[in-house]
Amino acid sequence: MSEQAPLLAVTFGLWEMVLTFLIIMLLFGAKKLPMLAKGLGTGIRNFKGEIGAPRDAGTLEDESSAEEVRTDRE
Repeated sequence: MSEQAPLLAVTFGLWEMVLTFLIIMLLFGAKKLPMLAKGLGTGIRNFKGEIGAPRDAGTLEDESSAEEVRTDRE
């Protein structure tokens, strides 16, 4: 009887990664990939910043709305 990996174990080899990359290239195209990566990086950075530094939400909303009013008037 041979040892088998558990059904829930997911391992990605080289060929799976290449195939995944090719499918992403076909779906989005080479021109949109940098834009998608930049958006993903920005989202992750913002998420980490919000998790790492809890602040008073009311104060931030007041400051941002006051800033919007200033920029609208100018």
